[in-house]
Amino acid sequence: MNIPQSGFQAAYSEEEPTLEQISQLQGEAILELGAPWCGHCMAASAAVEEAFKGYPNLGHIKIYDGKGKPLGRAFKVKLWPTLIRLRDGVEVGRLVRPTETAEVRKLLA
Repeated sequence: MNIPQSGFQAAYSEEEPTLEQISQLQGEAILELGAPWCGHCMAASAAVEEAFKGYPNLGHIKIYDGKGKPLGRAFKVKLWPTLIRLRDGVEVGRLVRPTETAEVRKLLA
């Protein structure tokens, strides 16, 4: 699987890659798990979008998570949104329910 489209992705994708596809990613990417109706996700969206402005070439995989969805469970996601920093398909950082651009930038840096 190639790194997804670079830069901030506004919409959650209902198409969920498998854990195996994620583990085969090359390079750096952010996996964001949440839901379009989630208040915390809506509140975090502006901070995430603003932070991505400084990282236009960083891949952003934004997945609509939910009960029984395997990818979120594989990463043990309990709260939305959860942003996971991936390097060559391996988690190297995580941020849960961000509210400020600075904390998202710290994860992206």
